[in-house]
Amino acid sequence: MCGGRGTRLDTKVEKPLFRIGGVPMVGRVVGALEDSAVERIIAATSPNAPETQSCLDVPCIETPGEGYVADLNAALNDDRLSQPVLTVAADLPLLDGEIVDRVLDEHNGGSLTVLVPASLKRALGVSDDTTFDNGGREVAPTGVNVVSDGPDDAWLTRDRRVAVNVNTLADARVAEQWL
Repeated sequence: MCGGRGTRLDTKVEKPLFRIGGVPMVGRVVGALEDSAVERIIAATSPNAPETQSCLDVPCIETPGEGYVADLNAALNDDRLSQPVLTVAADLPLLDGEIVDRVLDEHNGGSLTVLVPASLKRALGVSDDTTFDNGGREVAPTGVNVVSDGPDDAWLTRDRRVAVNVNTLADARVAEQWL
């Protein structure tokens, strides 16, 4: 998923192309997926990130750029995809093949949402704009999910590789520290 506007990042560069450790975030995510057991990589882009699409060396699905959920739904309706589908946000520069494979191992057939404790995001010093209660614990979505028919499940991890989403320049500084 690499078609968002990235307005909170406050930079002139498209968010997926924002460099962490000298490498565009979307390049880091694609590299992590290439180093995992994922069989095929397709990027979901939008009119909000035209330069991102031209920089990618993977097939792209053009989404309307109307927000994450609308773009995800548009991507999932593309004939090139069949469920289950691993979805990954382009703003996870610490992602690597090992954690992607752990997510795949946790998947039990239905949909899977990967969560981290909100307290972990705060301890790391990254933004936690979206949190909710899950079994009496405040959690935050990571931007990594498996979408499929069947029961919904969640995996709670304390792994910083999925906890550090870069939404602000302060988040970017934290990500740089952990590279």
